[in-house]
Order: sequence, then C-alpha cells, then structure tokens
Amino acid sequence: MARVRPKNEGLVQGLTLVSLATPFLLLIAAFGTSLGLWDASVGYDLLALQVAWALAFVGVAAALAVSVLARRDLKRLGLYVVVALIVSLGTLGAFAWQKARLAEGLPEDVSTNPDDRPGFSEAVAGMRGEGGPATSIGPEACPAAQPVMRQVAPQRAYEALQAAGFTARGAFAARADGDKTGFWFGFTHDAVVRIRPGRTDVRVAARDGRSHGGEACRLAGEISRALQTAE
Repeated sequence: MARVRPKNEGLVQGLTLVSLATPFLLLIAAFGTSLGLWDASVGYDLLALQVAWALAFVGVAAALAVSVLARRDLKRLGLYVVVALIVSLGTLGAFAWQKARLAEGLPEDVSTNPDDRPGFSEAVAGMRGEGGPATSIGPEACPAAQPVMRQVAPQRAYEALQAAGFTARGAFAARADGDKTGFWFGFTHDAVVRIRPGRTDVRVAARDGRSHGGEACRLAGEISRALQTAE
C-alpha cells in the first residue's frame, strides 16, 4: 500500500530548509573569505553581518510557520519542527550575542604599557600596512593585560605566545613575535612581547580596523597570564 504523505509535508520541508539557510550562508561566507574567493568586506561585512543577520529573522519566521503547519501531525512532522526551531533560534541567539560583543567597541590594539607601546618589527609592520586599529587601550580598559615586573627569558616569551594560540616567529634577546589567524574569516592579530630589565610588556593588535569583540584584549590577557606564571 502506498504511503500517504502528511498534509503540507512539502511546504513544511521547504520552510525547514529556509530555517537552516542562515548557518549555511555563514559557512559559505566564512570559508569563501578565508580561501580568498572574496575579501572580508564581502564575506564578513556584507554576507555575515548584514545578509545573514536579516536571514536569521526569516529563519525564525519560517520555523514558526513549520510549527503551525505541522501541529496536527506531529507524529510524522514533529522532527521538522524540532530541527527548524533549534537551528533558527540558536542561530539568532548566537547572532545577538556576537552583535552585543561587537557593540562593546573595544579597540583591537592592546598594550600593557600604553605610554610606551612595544613596536612591531619592520617585517610585521609591512604586513600590517595602514589598516590597523585607529586607537589603542591599556590595562585600565583591559584589566587582563598586565605587565610582568621582571625580565622574562626570551624562551618563556616564545612559549607564552604559543600558549595563547599564536604562531611564534622567533625568540630574540629582547623580544618575541607572533601572529594568530582566525579559523572562520581569516582575521589576523599580531603580538609582540618586549623584554627589558625589570619589566616585560605585551602588545596585541588586529591587522584590520574592525571590532572583533575585544579579541585583542582577550589574547593579550592570555599572554600576560602565561608570562606571569613562567618561571
């Protein structure tokens, strides 16, 4: 005997796909940006922050429509309701959380010594170009970024960068440098640990001028903590 399809099953399936569209768009935007198929102004600023944000609300509306259409046959259509609601509401919630982080607007250039910021090497400065953060902050705005009031061994500085997820580029007599590139959109933060008698300072700065939700502050804090605990 042929299976009788539930009423509105095709429409429910279509609306469920709409509710799943935002995560797929974000994946396309992220990987396309990191692979160089388009630049961050398209993949991040346009597709992720604008198009996907609007589509997240459409996804929730589609999930609610699925709930209404499937309410009389939840035994066969209930899975669509669960998937549509979990994915759409979860995506919108994650978006709202990220938007709140970005709205904090902490500058993505953090130093443990804002009056005498450690400088980047010429090679790193060349890669950074002119598109970095316009302003910088210190321990007052980012309490996690604290100087180490002693001279840290270069190898310990190198290890602290690695502990914070940076690719360390070398440990020299008075400094250690590194960079960290994000997985999703390929945004890069540069870090330098400057070593002087009686004091070791940290600086972390994004290569672009966007807000990253205080990522530079978080990373500077991780390096600072690793240095504080180094022998």
